[in-house]
Amino acid sequence: MVQPTGAGAARYDAPHGTETVVFQSNGIVPNNPSLPLVIRRGAITPSPDDPAKSFKATFAKYGWTNAWLDGIHDYHHYHPNTHEVLGIVSGSAQVRFGGEDGDLITLSAGDVVIIPAGVAHALINGSDDFAVVGAYPAGADYETIRDDPNALDTSQQRIAQVPLPDADPVDGADGALMKLWT
Repeated sequence: MVQPTGAGAARYDAPHGTETVVFQSNGIVPNNPSLPLVIRRGAITPSPDDPAKSFKATFAKYGWTNAWLDGIHDYHHYHPNTHEVLGIVSGSAQVRFGGEDGDLITLSAGDVVIIPAGVAHALINGSDDFAVVGAYPAGADYETIRDDPNALDTSQQRIAQVPLPDADPVDGADGALMKLWT
């Protein structure tokens, strides 16, 4: 186990270059104490002619749809009604997960981050060419909530009801996520 760096976080190195971080509620954002954030370094090689295509196709193959191509909001936010996968299409960035007191994680092209419902995230620094593909299990429509302590109790109840996905967005039914989120 690697020592946690953010308040309320426990960090682990899982097999095959997969990193996981569990975030506890900080009283402002709920995070998700039951499911770890999963970081897969170099999980997908961006296609040279259309970098986003590799991510969208892989995610869709395993049922993670409703995809978009953009950046990451530069304010702390979370989704209380669905999990989210982010594939780094180009560039690099530092993203803080877990809220203001969470972990600052550097991500680069090819990395994939699977964010459990409720885990806050915000772009802190990004290269000029930083781009991300996001998608959701079963094409869920996502709701975005900023760090609002008044929404905490309701959000925690909703997060507890979000079902586990049917497949890992990179490797399907046999992927790391299926072993890490049980």
